[in-house]
Amino acid sequence: MYSAEINYCNQFSHCLCGCLFLTGCVYVVFIFKVFGLGSVAQVVTGRGAFGEYLSVNVGFGLGVAMGVHIGAHMNTAVSFSMCLFGRLGWRMLPVYILSQLIGSFLAAGTIYSLYYDAIYHYCGGNLTVSGPKATAGIFATYPAPYLSLHAGFLDQVIGTAMLLLCLMALSDQRNQPAPSGGEPIAVGLLVLLIGVSLGSNSGYAINPSRDLGPRIFTAIAGWGPEVFRAGNGWWWVPVLAPMVGGVTGASIYKVFVELHHPSPCEHRRELEDKAEEEAAPLDMQKNLSPEVCHEFSLAPRIRMNETTSNRSQSCI
Repeated sequence: MYSAEINYCNQFSHCLCGCLFLTGCVYVVFIFKVFGLGSVAQVVTGRGAFGEYLSVNVGFGLGVAMGVHIGAHMNTAVSFSMCLFGRLGWRMLPVYILSQLIGSFLAAGTIYSLYYDAIYHYCGGNLTVSGPKATAGIFATYPAPYLSLHAGFLDQVIGTAMLLLCLMALSDQRNQPAPSGGEPIAVGLLVLLIGVSLGSNSGYAINPSRDLGPRIFTAIAGWGPEVFRAGNGWWWVPVLAPMVGGVTGASIYKVFVELHHPSPCEHRRELEDKAEEEAAPLDMQKNLSPEVCHEFSLAPRIRMNETTSNRSQSCI
């Protein structure tokens, strides 16, 4: 009887911990997306009076920095790549994906509520996906008119590959990792850099959950199924291409950098040799004989006595 009660308590505690963990992940993604989507909404509905393209990049970059500072996985492509390379357990992947989708969906709903009046004032109540008064792009990414599907796929692959390649470098303790406590700033600057250099073609989703969750929300909130038909059925590109790009970038870093690190024994030996070189001057000082130290201490006294004797002789 007691064992059954203990098992029930253990199951309840595990379930409670899992729910709390899922809630925490949703909370982190929600914060990141509110800042990012809010910056887009402000630029679009303000017609450029409250920011421009750079404002969107800064908003997403700082939003990512805040999310990293709080601590959780916010990018499905990153989570999948970490699982593939053994840095994250596969059983955690569904939890991360679910939390990322829920957080993105809730963030889209929050920004829609916050900017509801501004959106309707901007578009005159006509919620469209394309055209001069399109507002669906506030929440999800869409390709530029000149961009084909295969070029857009490559765009997302390269953007996400650069993200993972740099993230692997920033977290590699045997290379030049970001300074302790500076990881959020480094990752935020990385996202900002990708935005200002690789973002104009399709809005640099580089994150399946960042695009899919808000896209589902817009389909429900009034934009309709057109959000999945626009751009020649663009919606699947920012979902699949970042997964390919994430694995590609992580593989490039693994093959061309990480595999060429010295082994742990060699690395430890290098650290020991460096420590011995730094400690060598101290050892030399410790090894000075007492006689030498005594001579060094007597030298100033001898010179002082000689100077005094010379002065007395000159006075005589």
